Amino acid sequence: MSVSGVGGAMSVDRVMQLRAQILERNQALKSASEAASSPAPVSTGPKSFTDTLDTALKSVNEGQQQASKLSESYERGETVDIAKVMLARQQASVGFEATLQVRNKLLAAYKDIMSMPV
Repeated sequence: MSVSGVGGAMSVDRVMQLRAQILERNQALKSASEAASSPAPVSTGPKSFTDTLDTALKSVNEGQQQASKLSESYERGETVDIAKVMLARQQASVGFEATLQVRNKLLAAYKDIMSMPV
């Protein structure tokens, strides 16, 4: 099976192989950058729910800000890889959607608890 387009015919298998290679490289780069930038983990005991939620929200916010910066750089014509821009935007979108779902579940649980007879 092949896909013909502007660049000629390219097999679907070849496209999937290229995609897998790109994903592997992105994961390796992400792992390397996280290992270089993060200090050794310090065990301080269990965190409170508020701290965990605050950390998660800050992480989602940072992802959205990074995606916005990359988009703006690309729009200004700076040399930014479009794949990197799209990947950052998708990660920010998925993070936001996950946060939204968690919020909805928390609200539903709160409503259930408040409607319980005492």
